[in-house]
Amino acid sequence: MSRILITSGPTRQYLDPVRYLTNASSGRMGRALAEAALQHGHEVIVVSGPVALTYPPRARVIPVVTTDEMLQACQAEFSSCDGMIGVAAPCDYRPAQVEPQKMHKAGVPRPLTLLETPDIVATLALTKGTRWVVGFALDTEDHRFRALAKLEQKRCDLMVMNEPTAIDAECTSAVVIDPEGQVLESASGTKEVVADAIFVVIKQYLIGPRGQ
Repeated sequence: MSRILITSGPTRQYLDPVRYLTNASSGRMGRALAEAALQHGHEVIVVSGPVALTYPPRARVIPVVTTDEMLQACQAEFSSCDGMIGVAAPCDYRPAQVEPQKMHKAGVPRPLTLLETPDIVATLALTKGTRWVVGFALDTEDHRFRALAKLEQKRCDLMVMNEPTAIDAECTSAVVIDPEGQVLESASGTKEVVADAIFVVIKQYLIGPRGQ
């Protein structure tokens, strides 16, 4: 049995006490992957941003809000895990300045300076050692090229490609590639069906060879 860390859902980066930057990630794929891992007999820890769904009761869930909080929670758990699946859609940017009070309209443009947030998957992969890391790549263009670039830059063992239509949808399609760019799996259907197909590949190529 492996202990698997799964990141899921979006994160929020606040502009002021009531407004924030985020995306429409629902956490459905994270939940489906957690269920698939549990059904295959593994232990699951989910670090999740704000979502409106419920994760499988057998999974240990750690709720977070911001990208920094997600990273800190993952760093605290990763050392005791055998691998991680980074399916979350963390907010890639945060405002350079967070207003202490609600911003009010003034009839003029309000400039917004954004700074990059930490890359959670890449940061954890730097310390993975014998552990495995699976990333997700969602892009609007040059899908394969960008997925391969991310796989190398983030030091992942596998990368799952999907498209923006997957966000907050019940069904999706995904392609799993290895570091050589070889397609190991291509699946479409409900997120539960696709998650199980993805996890079968993880079990075959990452968990099995490590004897876990």
